[in-house]
Amino acid sequence: MSQSEILFFPSDDALAAAAAVAWLDAIAASTAGNRDFTVALSGGRVMRKFLATATTLATARAMDFSRVQFFWADERCVPPDDPESNFRLANEALLLPAAVPAENIHRLRGELAPAAAAEAATRQLRKVCGASAGELPTLDLVLLGMGEDGHVASLFPDDAAAAADVTAVFLPVFNAPKPPPNRISLGHGPLATARAVWVLAAGPGKQAALSHALAAAGSTPLARVLQRRAKTTIFTDIGCE
Repeated sequence: MSQSEILFFPSDDALAAAAAVAWLDAIAASTAGNRDFTVALSGGRVMRKFLATATTLATARAMDFSRVQFFWADERCVPPDDPESNFRLANEALLLPAAVPAENIHRLRGELAPAAAAEAATRQLRKVCGASAGELPTLDLVLLGMGEDGHVASLFPDDAAAAADVTAVFLPVFNAPKPPPNRISLGHGPLATARAVWVLAAGPGKQAALSHALAAAGSTPLARVLQRRAKTTIFTDIGCE
């Protein structure tokens, strides 16, 4: 039975700080076990705060990111130096300041056509996670934001094909309701099989979307993620009714 652990915070700053501490602790535990830690990042305002806070804390703790493999939950089809790029956000906020090794960074290639980028990303994630062709790779952690319409990554409401597909690792997304229209997104299958999924849901105007996602009959992309997982952790500054 699906279960959501909801952690409430007084502000998005407090939310980002708590999530950053928990993430660094998870990395430290993984490193102590002599294994790589695979994470998929997202974009957005709260993710920027999370990454900046994680960088500051990691410096204070002298964290070693050499065993962390970085992926992305989604990307806009733009070059990596474009202001809209989720990679650029992470690169400026964390990857460069923390001197993450280039070979640990597996960005979604937004400069390619969506289908080609999704195919290349699928091969790379399977390779790093040790999944054979046709298997769903298992990420240690996927970090997601949430839109006011309940979308996560670049999985939007009213996309029946993406909602029903639980076998694709990455999906090409066309005609997204938010610009830019072409994107690449992690599919519902890897979101269901990830060892952990944390949703950073913050900001005004999102209470209805979060309440709907938590309802048994919820049908938004986030609702589907919650329904398909045994447990998902939600960090939020939103009061739910």
